[in-house]
Amino acid sequence: MGTVLAIANQKGGVAKTTSVASLGAALAETGRRVLVVDLDPQGSLTFSLGVDPEDLELSVHQVLTGGLPAQEAILATEDGVDLLPATIELARAEAELLTRTGREQVLRSVLEQLADDEIVYDWVLLDCPPSLGVLTVAALTAADGVVIPLQCETLSHRGVSQLLDTVHDVRRFTNRSLEVWGVLPTLFDGRSSHSRAVLESIPGTFDLPVLEPAIPKTIRFAEAPAKGRSILATARTTKGAEAYRAVARKLQDRAGA
Repeated sequence: MGTVLAIANQKGGVAKTTSVASLGAALAETGRRVLVVDLDPQGSLTFSLGVDPEDLELSVHQVLTGGLPAQEAILATEDGVDLLPATIELARAEAELLTRTGREQVLRSVLEQLADDEIVYDWVLLDCPPSLGVLTVAALTAADGVVIPLQCETLSHRGVSQLLDTVHDVRRFTNRSLEVWGVLPTLFDGRSSHSRAVLESIPGTFDLPVLEPAIPKTIRFAEAPAKGRSILATARTTKGAEAYRAVARKLQDRAGA
């Protein structure tokens, strides 16, 4: 398997799902084979890529809890990425996995099985739920790195230290090679002095690299899911689309891919 990145932040509304869809599409544009995995029971990533979760019979829930081979649930999307979708059934997965031995390893095992079956992706992007429960820990255990989307507002800083504590625990117990690839500033309003101040404060606050350019705040991101596509398809030449392409190039440089 290629590079596995968890996109994680237990705070909602930080453009986590938008970032997974957009970065996945940007990487696919460069000819990379990309799998995105929806680990949020709300199924926002699934819906954003043109799939109605209510129409699905097979999803990541059966893969994680029922032993279904992942390739039986993976769907192709119009954005050029493959999707392992989620439905509301995934809400039960936390409880079902909680008592299982090796629950932290369940997603890693799924990805290893894909590789064993010679279904190899250059990139796997994991859209983590807005919590620090079993599914997020499983994603961090399966990942090479974690990217933390951070809304450029003061309150968005709260909780990041808890995520970093979880990353530290995962490194100690289940994935020693996990690295924080950086903070991705999102919903950035360059006209706002507050937004600029928050952006400037990130390196000193968290002592982490910042993935730039910051992703601008634009209505185009809200419009894209209604069309079942990423912003790279619905508004290709906008600043938002170009920002995600630039971040994707930095991720490729980091991965050496």
